[in-house]
Amino acid sequence: MKKIRNIPKFDRPREKMEQKGAKALSNLELLAVLLGSGIKGKDVFGVAKDILTLAQDDFENINLEKLKNVEGVGQAKACQIMAAIEFSKRFLIKDGIKVKNLDDVVKLTEELKDKKQEYFLSLTLDGASHLIQKRTVFIGTLNHSIVHPREIFADAISDRAAGVIFVHNHPSGDAAPSRQDIDLTVRLIEAGKIVGIEVIDHVIVSRNGHFSFQAEGMLSKEGKT
Repeated sequence: MKKIRNIPKFDRPREKMEQKGAKALSNLELLAVLLGSGIKGKDVFGVAKDILTLAQDDFENINLEKLKNVEGVGQAKACQIMAAIEFSKRFLIKDGIKVKNLDDVVKLTEELKDKKQEYFLSLTLDGASHLIQKRTVFIGTLNHSIVHPREIFADAISDRAAGVIFVHNHPSGDAAPSRQDIDLTVRLIEAGKIVGIEVIDHVIVSRNGHFSFQAEGMLSKEGKT
């Protein structure tokens, strides 16, 4: 693996980016720019190569802990890389995406199906049903006393969203709503009415299927909630 000091100055990652733009850099070079430096006995390209291997193997599930397990990547560098990944995802995922139906919601959140923990996500939408933002709100055992409507709707308010769809997974494989799921949905609907943001749906996904409160008529007072 060639070291940066042995590369002609004009062909070093940062200099190349300055002269030719980010698109001219390889994946390895982009990571080298993010990392800035390597460690004793392992240069920046060596560290970058290990991170690239991790990303190529399982990009969707890359996280801080996995990055910190890479030799030469500490807390600070792991945070920098995760921040860059999340920043790019936020812009790429919302570009031109319209959420028209339940199938669209399931496709947008298909990564939840095989999660071992419960994840609670919010999809904020504008008045034309375009996705504004997809956020992970909570990770862990779903408890309606922990998942507070105030915290959930704070992001939707800052997005100036017209509507919001909530999605969470059931690692057990059974997508049927629990009593807690139903109680939480009622609270979210009530909170949405207060702040003027429509709760369009609450979807539960699992490896064996999905459940939609909207499709089952459980979002209105006349429904089963």
